[in-house]
Amino acid sequence: MDILSLAGLVLALVALAGGSLAKGAGLSSLWNFAAFLIVIVGTLGAVLLQSGLPTFQRALRIARWVVQPPPDDRRRLIRQVVEWSALARKQGLLGLEALVAKQPDRFTAKGLQLLVDGIEPEVLRHMLEIELHAEEQSDLQAARVFESAGVYAPTLGIVGAVLGLMSVMKHLADPSKLGAGIAAAFVATIYGIASANCLFLPVANKLKTIIRRRAVDRELLVEGLVCIAHGENPRNIETRLGGYLH
Repeated sequence: MDILSLAGLVLALVALAGGSLAKGAGLSSLWNFAAFLIVIVGTLGAVLLQSGLPTFQRALRIARWVVQPPPDDRRRLIRQVVEWSALARKQGLLGLEALVAKQPDRFTAKGLQLLVDGIEPEVLRHMLEIELHAEEQSDLQAARVFESAGVYAPTLGIVGAVLGLMSVMKHLADPSKLGAGIAAAFVATIYGIASANCLFLPVANKLKTIIRRRAVDRELLVEGLVCIAHGENPRNIETRLGGYLH
């Protein structure tokens, strides 16, 4: 569980609600169905128009990484690779076959299976790097869904404000309705700017950071598997992979 992400989201909500109360506007002034429809639903429509279905579905799946990121323990990963190396030196590469089915990560399982199958080291590296690159690009496209939402939301907030002001212009003859109408018009701007800067863009940036970290973890794994395929000493493998800890 990523406590910082949860704390950031809570602080953003508290800042908006607290700021509204401190300014005397009250919490009720932050809710406007028409503004919600224009900004939030409009942003969703724009994102759906831009994204393919697989990309959008992937974006929904990885969104949980913001508060529940994938495991990040490179020291444990290095120890695991060194253990595999020691086992391979004792029992041969076929000694690793029983470990393939136990791997929860599909990429790791595939790498071990290729190793057990006796694939040449450089061929193994090439095959895994292709998959690594394809997976990273797919995840980055999914993260850009939230980045795009952060671009569209403020613009739609302005659209909502303009539409609200157009409605206010129809009641210029009745000054009693002007204040409430103008306030409601600017709620759309708040929705657009706040959702972009407090949710969509931070989520996109957090996801891109996690995706890059996962890619480096997989590079470490690929390097370790190639070293095992070359039959290198476990101690040398540990020293080489230790460079990934910096």
